[in-house]
Amino acid sequence: MTLRPRTLALAAATALAATGLALPLAGTAGAAPGAADAPLVSDFNGDGYDDLFVGVPSGSVGGEAKAGYVSVVFGGKYGPGPHDVRRITQATVEVPGTPEAGDRFGGSVVAAHVDGDQYADLVIGAPGEDIDAKTDAGSVTVLYGTGDGFALANTAARGAASKDAYGNALVAADFTGDTDVDLAIGGKDKVVANFNPFAADTQPLMTDRMGGRAPVMATGDFDTDGLPDLALGYYTQNQPYTQSHLRLYGWNKDEGSMANFWNNSNGAANALAGGDFDGDGYDDLALGNCREIADENITDPCGPEELAKGGAVHIRFGGPNGSFGWEQQTFNQDTPGMPGVAETGDGFGDALSVADIDADGHDDLIAGAPGEAIGSAAKAGSFTVLKGGEMGLLDPAGAANPGTAAYQQNSPDILGVAQAGDLFGAALAFGDHNGDGVPDLSVAAPGENSAAGGVWDLPGAKAGGSVVTPNSLGLPASLNPLAYGAVLGK
Repeated sequence: MTLRPRTLALAAATALAATGLALPLAGTAGAAPGAADAPLVSDFNGDGYDDLFVGVPSGSVGGEAKAGYVSVVFGGKYGPGPHDVRRITQATVEVPGTPEAGDRFGGSVVAAHVDGDQYADLVIGAPGEDIDAKTDAGSVTVLYGTGDGFALANTAARGAASKDAYGNALVAADFTGDTDVDLAIGGKDKVVANFNPFAADTQPLMTDRMGGRAPVMATGDFDTDGLPDLALGYYTQNQPYTQSHLRLYGWNKDEGSMANFWNNSNGAANALAGGDFDGDGYDDLALGNCREIADENITDPCGPEELAKGGAVHIRFGGPNGSFGWEQQTFNQDTPGMPGVAETGDGFGDALSVADIDADGHDDLIAGAPGEAIGSAAKAGSFTVLKGGEMGLLDPAGAANPGTAAYQQNSPDILGVAQAGDLFGAALAFGDHNGDGVPDLSVAAPGENSAAGGVWDLPGAKAGGSVVTPNSLGLPASLNPLAYGAVLGK
């Protein structure tokens, strides 16, 4: 089984000795990867195992605070950790630029097969990059995978003006249908597209006020034309201008550009993820921690308001003949069959990731709740595995499907101890890191160990596995907390 690259979205990221964590090899080794499989989404060295990659924009490089870097932890028979690691900075030979304070290199990271070979390529945003006299213009770099890790690189975007912050969000997909990878690049109050990542050639896709926040982006074929579309969420809440949007963009062959074909206003989401949760062959869209934020005369854009407590996950279902969004589901931790209790500040759905874990033809949704209190430990964090089924993520009675389960650091066989501020579940991603054909879940806890951070690798999205931390990887000390995992690559 090769993982489907449904959602190439970005989500924004010292040892765990104080928690008593050991770092064992991950579980039982799986079968060797099949040589005939299609290239994996994040296999940078072509060995048949997906690799874990983490942006560390707060990391110091050469004494330059928040210059930033990317940590690549190669997968292998025992999962990520024991098979080699790389630390990529703007001082790395192949990478253009120079590490400078505030560049925030690694502020967004995504994997894509840009040059079409068997090696995945690494796309890296640096929203604080200064370009000539333009402060915080931002840039995007493509670093090409090879048999020994990485090779050449080029710049795929440069901000046009000061504070453009190009690279504060990234997704990659073949939006145009020409078999080449395209990029959607978030900036400050704008999103641009690059349909030729071999050069820094961008064109406007959307401009609007986003309150200084990075846009939330995901991909999926929502208009059923056979091409991936861009889902784009953003909001601002600064009087007198109060506005929020979820927009879908698809390729318009006649115009030769991305066109907006669906909108839902007044509801804001902290995360988006595409998947086919009901198994009908049409892509659906999950909105994480969705809530109504403005007093406009629009009815429940994120579902019933009584389900907003603690964070609502809202699903818009795809369907034939342009019927996207008419069928909906909304649930929170108070929904019958859902583990836990909805409490203000849980942030249920602040991170989302999708895979068909049990290969039953229905995609499953993982929802992080980094603000979840575990006992008296505030913001210790948790995540919930929501099983897909014929009706989506709920059964006909409106309850969570059988098999839905929640995990946190006090759960059996999850390494570590739930402590205040860990933010376990703040970022999520899937990859087949041990080559057994089953998706493995990466769960970040960027607040672990006084914000040093760490990433849990859970084979098959089940308890067990291992943890990678700055200390276990031998990463150098930083002038700022690393928050390792806050920017988790997909």
